[in-house]
Amino acid sequence: MTLRGIRGATCLTADDADEMRAAVRELLAAMLDRNGLSTDDLISLILTGTPDLVSAFPAVGARDFGLVDVPLLCAQEMDVAGALPRTVRVLIHADCAVPRADIKHVYLRGAEVLRQDLAQ
Repeated sequence: MTLRGIRGATCLTADDADEMRAAVRELLAAMLDRNGLSTDDLISLILTGTPDLVSAFPAVGARDFGLVDVPLLCAQEMDVAGALPRTVRVLIHADCAVPRADIKHVYLRGAEVLRQDLAQ
């Protein structure tokens, strides 16, 4: 096993705590599924939200997903003019046997425009 980083992002239609939790759960499920990982493979996660998301921490969705013993860190994205609004980004650090070139980064709900080169 090797330490790997897996990127993901999703967009919300509104700054809503319930939607935040659902979107983060959906994103994490897709990230793990597409990379053949389980929650036991996770080392830590960094979750960020754009400055227009203030209704809930993205980590609440991760905890709802079952990540109760995985270190989580939330941060705010830089407020850059023209940035995609209502966006949550995730960086998973995981023990993984998948070669770096084969990692599947996941972009959902309109976030595909962020990294069209990586979006599946």
